[in-house]
Amino acid sequence: MADYDFCPGGSLKFKGGVAEGGIVKKKKKSKPKPNSQSDSAKDRERERVKELLFKEEVELASGSASGSNSLALPGSDDRKTDAERRFEEAQRRRLEKKVAQLARKTHKDRVNELNAKLESLSEHHDIPKVGPG
Repeated sequence: MADYDFCPGGSLKFKGGVAEGGIVKKKKKSKPKPNSQSDSAKDRERERVKELLFKEEVELASGSASGSNSLALPGSDDRKTDAERRFEEAQRRRLEKKVAQLARKTHKDRVNELNAKLESLSEHHDIPKVGPG
């Protein structure tokens, strides 16, 4: 038992210190605490900007309500190139086609299609049974 009597305390030490190329940890920078007065001023400014944006949206909605259902700002097409206009038109057509295709099928039809597809797959794709029974 004499071999186990000596037990040094403390944590383990790395070889070498900072001067000898050991591990050097960076100190964390402390962040300055924000002033409550500046926070309230920022909050007031945010609220004012939100109100202005809301007013602009209401004005645009009331102005374009009699026109088409487009969400674009009036006059924004002037800045677009021909290629951009063609791209947006093609994108809109694709979206309409996709919506029309989805609207044609009922949920029951989609489930039947999925089941048919799963039945046509080989057993390699089956989920293996795990556990008793």
